[in-house]
Amino acid sequence: MTQSFPVTINVNEKEYKREVEPRILLSDFLRHELGLTGTHVGCEHGVCGACTILFDGESMRSCLIFAVQADGHNITTVEGLATASPLYGGTEGGGGLHPIQQAFWEAHGLQCGYCTPGILMTLVPFLKQNPKPTEDEIRHALSGNLCRCTGYQHIVDAVKLAAEKMR
Repeated sequence: MTQSFPVTINVNEKEYKREVEPRILLSDFLRHELGLTGTHVGCEHGVCGACTILFDGESMRSCLIFAVQADGHNITTVEGLATASPLYGGTEGGGGLHPIQQAFWEAHGLQCGYCTPGILMTLVPFLKQNPKPTEDEIRHALSGNLCRCTGYQHIVDAVKLAAEKMR
């Protein structure tokens, strides 16, 4: 019998208390325990970036951390990005897309969408720290996120547009 441990994790401004096995990855906890399936699992080695979330405001691969390690921390998933979220001054059920999400829609920065949540979660702190990025800085920031559908140009264009919208 595997032992479980109590965790309290704040996800998208909502507190969750659960009992988890120590081997459960944060990505699996988010998807299977909380039903937040916007956090995608690609490689399960931290290489592809599809599982990127914000951990206390910083981008992190959720497939590289156990749920027990997130105890007492604040997690933001792609579901928490929309301006409907209290994280961005809205209220549940109201508001619209986060400026980064809106820019991706307007600039055609996604195709199949599998990589998109991880890319968006990588860009939130990047654009906060760098509100006027150059194309090279954008490409460097995106280098940890793999997209098999695009040549990245529309993604780069979307990031430029998002930076403008957020200034």
